[in-house]
Amino acid sequence: MQQKWDERYKAPAFAYGKEPNVFFKEWLGRCRPGTILMPADGEGRNGVYAAQEGWNVTSFDLSDEGRAKALQLAKERDVHIRYITGDFEHLDFEAASFDAVGLIYAHFPAGQKSSFHRKLDGYLQPGGIVIFEAFSKRHIHFSHQNPKVGGPKDIGELFSIKEIATDFAGYEQLLLEEREIQLNEGLYHIGTGSVIRFVGRKPAKNG
Repeated sequence: MQQKWDERYKAPAFAYGKEPNVFFKEWLGRCRPGTILMPADGEGRNGVYAAQEGWNVTSFDLSDEGRAKALQLAKERDVHIRYITGDFEHLDFEAASFDAVGLIYAHFPAGQKSSFHRKLDGYLQPGGIVIFEAFSKRHIHFSHQNPKVGGPKDIGELFSIKEIATDFAGYEQLLLEEREIQLNEGLYHIGTGSVIRFVGRKPAKNG
């Protein structure tokens, strides 16, 4: 898996562009800046944007090539991000370390998705926010019709509303929906796709 992403990210062009995901940008703007964890941040377009908006950013990804591109972009935008590379199983932070988690197209094997989300929940402080956008199970139809829109070819790596509601049970659902959208992100997200969008607030300790 690391080799796949290193191959994609070592090209001069930014695979998904340099601008942030539209949904992430919209919802991040509604939050007061603090500390944010950005798993699967790739070439850093979303993490760097968060830093531009005053957030203290920790990005994470498998790809060393992605990290290099992200730090290049951060330098271009005159901001700083902390970027860690490695396997998710080795990710380790203190409990309740972050005010927000940005999950933007963070797809993982079917057997790991829920445990991944549970682990991230532990790193989010009570009252913290999750901003999530990723391809839905219906997206498999769109990716077959148009490979340029991207997304996993294994339906088990795609999401449903039920899965997200279960993984983040107890959260205040500020938004949870499945919808078709038009993507225009770099070279690999072009065309009509189906996504799950979720914004949730972790319950307070006394809640």
